[in-house]
Amino acid sequence: MAEPRTLPVTSALIDYVVDHGSWPVDEVLADLHAETEKLGRVARMQVGPDQGQLLTLLTRMTEGRRAVELGTFTGYSALCIARGLAPGGTLLCCDISEEWTALARPAWERAGLADRIELRIAPALDTLRALPPDEQLDLVFIDADKGNYPAYWDELVPRVRPGGLLLADNVLWSGVIADPEHTEPDIVALRAFNDRAAGDKRVEVAILPAFDGLTIARKL
Repeated sequence: MAEPRTLPVTSALIDYVVDHGSWPVDEVLADLHAETEKLGRVARMQVGPDQGQLLTLLTRMTEGRRAVELGTFTGYSALCIARGLAPGGTLLCCDISEEWTALARPAWERAGLADRIELRIAPALDTLRALPPDEQLDLVFIDADKGNYPAYWDELVPRVRPGGLLLADNVLWSGVIADPEHTEPDIVALRAFNDRAAGDKRVEVAILPAFDGLTIARKL
């Protein structure tokens, strides 16, 4: 058994990390974060600035021109991914909420990235199944309803090119994913997803025990 490692992730530490990254939080991101916080408890669905930096970096590493995001919420993560795209790249965002994504559009405009982002308001599975079946995607970010994670995976893996990345958020679910006492539907679905990703011979997988657990998979 591995020795447990603990690192208290304080607000001060996150600020330090972000300040030492290549993409500091600018006015657009700061304002979008503040607007999202006004939504109350649901604002917890927004990725933090440290995770946003990682999304930008991973997108740049793929030299991505075609990305897909499932679960856009108020658009923070989409903005970070779009910033990492290669010239001419595009991001397809899938969400079902007109209310939450209404906060996203003005931020994308202010950032000068609206022309890179296409938002489709529809069930994500419908949108995915309408995409061409061939390997065309450079990066995908799954951060939508947890019950459909396995189904999203099945639709996305065949559509990602070799060397492309599949990212999935919240896969450790506040750290209780390994506790058999927890049998809530979202946790059961995430366990099924984690098992499927780990056993999928089409990809290489690592889970980052940061944020709320982030799966990083590379298509072989």
